[in-house]
Amino acid sequence: MTSSRPYLIRALYQWIVDNGMTPYILVDAESPDLVIPREFVQEGKIVLNIAPMAVQNLILADDMISFNARFSGDSMDLLIIVDSVLAVYAKENGQGMMFGEESNGDHPTDPSSPTISKNSKPKKPTLRVVK
Repeated sequence: MTSSRPYLIRALYQWIVDNGMTPYILVDAESPDLVIPREFVQEGKIVLNIAPMAVQNLILADDMISFNARFSGDSMDLLIIVDSVLAVYAKENGQGMMFGEESNGDHPTDPSSPTISKNSKPKKPTLRVVK
């Protein structure tokens, strides 16, 4: 089977936007195939705001996410490989999903909706499973 990750990313994105919140993605920035603003990478990861008002030309495809955004006033076209997305969550309340390694491309680590800690510092998110 194909990976469920791109489908879950699209569904979570739509759910977060439909609820009037800001969708963020946490990306493993170690892949050389990513086109991202490397100066904003911290500890091998980058958090990106993909809200409709923050980006232009957002494409959530099966193998990649692409969009145009501004960083320090400069416009940049970004390209993120779907397998590099570690989490999708709402900025305001941390609700979302964290993804883990996929053994055969069909299961996230824990489908029971882990959340992002509200006490994390900006630009250094910490993830924890809430039961």
